[in-house]
Amino acid sequence: MAAYLSMGEAHRRIGDYLSRVVNAISSSDGAALASLISVSSAPGSTPLSDALAAFPDFPRLAGDRFPHLADLLIPLLRSIHSHSLQRFSDAYSSFEKAASAFLQEFRNWETPWAMEAMHTVALEIRLLAEKADRELATTGKNPDKLQAAGSFLMKVFGALAVKGPKRIGALYVTCQLFKIYFRLGTVNLCRSVIRSIETARNFDFEDFPVKDKVTYMYYTGRLEVFNENFLVADQKLTYALMHCNPQSESNLRRILKFLVPVKLSIGVLPKRTLLERYNLLEYADVVTSLKRGDLRLLRQALDRHEDQFLKSGVYLVLEKLELQVYQRLVKKIHIIQRQKEPAKAHQIKLDVVVKALKWLEIDMDVDEVECIMACLIYKNLIKGYFAHKSKVLVLSKQDPFPKLNGKPV
Repeated sequence: MAAYLSMGEAHRRIGDYLSRVVNAISSSDGAALASLISVSSAPGSTPLSDALAAFPDFPRLAGDRFPHLADLLIPLLRSIHSHSLQRFSDAYSSFEKAASAFLQEFRNWETPWAMEAMHTVALEIRLLAEKADRELATTGKNPDKLQAAGSFLMKVFGALAVKGPKRIGALYVTCQLFKIYFRLGTVNLCRSVIRSIETARNFDFEDFPVKDKVTYMYYTGRLEVFNENFLVADQKLTYALMHCNPQSESNLRRILKFLVPVKLSIGVLPKRTLLERYNLLEYADVVTSLKRGDLRLLRQALDRHEDQFLKSGVYLVLEKLELQVYQRLVKKIHIIQRQKEPAKAHQIKLDVVVKALKWLEIDMDVDEVECIMACLIYKNLIKGYFAHKSKVLVLSKQDPFPKLNGKPV
């Protein structure tokens, strides 16, 4: 519980805060302004929040002292006060009003001195919206603040996506939009922003800050995973991995969480030491199943981690690895047969494949296996043809099991 605060002391604290905000603006001190308008990370009790609780007439104080910035300062104080009381929906609504006023001022400033503060606004409105939506959901109300935050950030993006020095801040806002769209499950909305970044002549991607480029590549790489464009996903996620701060293991893990299944889909198997280092052992049995040609192990791994893979959006990617597992199984049969009967090593009876699957506790008849072998041939995972009458798979004597060489199945 906060100690007793006199009206005079509360008045002084609020006045001091308002003066610092106004001085930061008048002196073009973007870093100072950014720290002053950060709301979501503040603890429940601060000298300012205690003062706002003790001096309920703070809106009049702000309006009388700085009338030219009242549209910014009054809702900003209300947001800070509501957040300290854990009234997050009210905090968001007030902050959005303050943010709109700030955006209007930002548009009028010729130089990008306030870019750090603009980025703080973009971050804060997303974080406050997330808190507000959780609060609304627990009270049975419609959690619509994050969607509103997305609409506001599109206005911010529009203010930055112009010719001139302010455009350098557009990618950061884009990444905040991505985080909102992914959380809401409206990733289709990412496309219009991506087109603006990648086709507009007033953007040069290499001019953006590295951390923003890493975040952008991470999210656009995830989008390509969902669209099954694995080669493009590989390029984008690899870029994110290579340029990510090597000290940030949590971010490296986030990237690898999607890069690993992408690499698997194009035939690149990670080492177990990498999976252990970044706590990605849910992929360990998947990798082992690909090495062994063990379909049972793959299905067990998918079943065991189903919720995790579904939540990440990589379940279907991993499920399609079955074809590679079948290829490896046939290859092992071919190797064993070559040792026993070298002259007939390239002729594999489908009955043998059926027996191998049965040993793995997977029941299939010859017709089902024939369909799978036909698919492997069609996908160029096996070179060969069928002797249909004798139910034999005849393998090519030259490179019967082509490597993926970085190409998806």
